[in-house]
Amino acid sequence: MEIVQIPVELDSWDRKILALLLENGRITVTDLAQRVGLSKTPCQMRMRRLIDSGVILGFRAVVDPAKVGLDNVAFAEVKLSDTREPALRAFNDAVQHIAEVEECHMIAGNFDYLLKIRTADVRRYRIVLGEKISGLPHVASTSTFMAMQTVKEAAA
Repeated sequence: MEIVQIPVELDSWDRKILALLLENGRITVTDLAQRVGLSKTPCQMRMRRLIDSGVILGFRAVVDPAKVGLDNVAFAEVKLSDTREPALRAFNDAVQHIAEVEECHMIAGNFDYLLKIRTADVRRYRIVLGEKISGLPHVASTSTFMAMQTVKEAAA
């Protein structure tokens, strides 16, 4: 049986709360309520509902990758040898355990997945590709594109 996710109904208050939290996830509830135009308790209740419903997945620190030695970005196209559901599930589960894979997207096109990989340098990327990514279940081939400069990137 397939589980279908039903989108959460968001009203204008919810959208204002989300926009402000995206701007500053560390804003106090008091400040958030004031900027949204609600009192503190209804604002807290709305935030709790957004968290409980899975709209807000969490709060975290956004780290500058260059300052922690992880400014090498590569994108890898991955083709699988098998694209039946069990093979896709096996790949999806296994890729979760590779810390260097920052993003993984199933793609409709000439390859099956696009991975964003962040490492210290090209030498480390080659090791990650050879020892981790190429060893994922059902990987038939990969193709790498190295980012020369990041012009725009989501904050988190």
